[in-house]
Amino acid sequence: MPKTTTSCPRCHQPVVADIEQLFDTNVDPKAKQLLLSGNFNLIRCPNCGYQGNLSTPIVYHDPSKELLLTYFPPDLGMQVNEQERLIGPFINQVTNKLPPEKRKAYLLRPQNMLTFDTLLEKILEADGITKDMIQAQQQRLSLLQRLLSAAPDSRAEIIRQEESLIDSDFFNILSRLAESSMAQGDEQAGAVLAALQQQLLNETKFGKDMQSQAKEAEEAVKSLQEASQQGLTREKLLDLIIDAPTETRLSTLVSLTRSGLDYTFFQILGERIEKAGDEQKQKLTGLRDKLLAMTQQIDQAIQQQMEQTKAALDSILSAPNLDEALAQNLDIIDEYFMEIVQQELQAARQQGNLERSGKLQRIQQLIEQLTTPPPEIEFIKELLGATDAAERQQLMEHNQDKVTPEMLQMLNNVIVQSETQNQPPEVLQQLQEVYRAALRFSMQANMK
Repeated sequence: MPKTTTSCPRCHQPVVADIEQLFDTNVDPKAKQLLLSGNFNLIRCPNCGYQGNLSTPIVYHDPSKELLLTYFPPDLGMQVNEQERLIGPFINQVTNKLPPEKRKAYLLRPQNMLTFDTLLEKILEADGITKDMIQAQQQRLSLLQRLLSAAPDSRAEIIRQEESLIDSDFFNILSRLAESSMAQGDEQAGAVLAALQQQLLNETKFGKDMQSQAKEAEEAVKSLQEASQQGLTREKLLDLIIDAPTETRLSTLVSLTRSGLDYTFFQILGERIEKAGDEQKQKLTGLRDKLLAMTQQIDQAIQQQMEQTKAALDSILSAPNLDEALAQNLDIIDEYFMEIVQQELQAARQQGNLERSGKLQRIQQLIEQLTTPPPEIEFIKELLGATDAAERQQLMEHNQDKVTPEMLQMLNNVIVQSETQNQPPEVLQQLQEVYRAALRFSMQANMK
């Protein structure tokens, strides 16, 4: 963001701050997230101590949604002609950074939002998030705050009264907060959130249903593992699918074995339908229709994900600084992203596009660097693989430089994470033994 000298809203003394007025997702894919978070145009006055957002005009652009929005804070009292004069350079900047084929009529008709809340609602509405959905989310956040601030013995009554709000969205919020706490090393907050989550799983209908579905999913995985020990054929897979007692078991089997539900599989199913009696034939025909619908839905979801990933990759490749653009989009790196990168690299090589292939190779290199486990994790794995305490001690003596405070902290985080994930007792015991041994070794080394 550019440095700007402005006036403090309280004492009117000059203040230097990072001020951004143009939020263009075409240039910065994180622009929307920054705007929605409210963590922008923050000033801190060294004279009076004022802290807050600076009131300033804002221009928002999202070419994928054909949105060009403007907002002028009412307290600035800007006339229409003055507003048009101010946004003109921003619109020129937006237009110039778009390729000619993407310069559309919406750029000539910027929409002025009367309030900042209206601006945010318009952005979210383009993503399919309505005002009612936002209010519902706020209700769930308020309920979560009530539960966390309430005494443990009074939570049950609050849960009973507000059970209608405890759904998948609520559990998603709770899970994200727990993950964030663990990532920041706040073990106490993580433990409180984990305890609340377990209570909700045990005391709400939605929580009980989640546990039941999770158990069914585990059974589906277990049945596939057992069948795989003797060789998982399409015939065996069909038997598992026919015998699936619940929709959850069926959907889990289908999602895990989508590649096996091919032409040959449906041919085998068709042969069984032809040989079946009337009642069984009707059941198998209904199952076939259901499987076709489920596989089509999976394929459509994958195709949509691939298209979104391709668009994100193109945005990164067009950025002025490739390394920075990738660093800002680490959350999108998954198996789909890696597959698209490989496909695009092959296409670029076939077309002789050296510039594009060079950028794609650079992305592969950066991802390889980012996904390489820290040396501390590798050393923890070595310690866990030791056969006894003597071998563990010898490993630490030969690698004294790796027994660092960072390694101990990372090992402690692994233990806390394992506890929240209900890992088997023997795994936790081994981790704790390694932690105690490493801590003792570190203390002895510091005393010498």
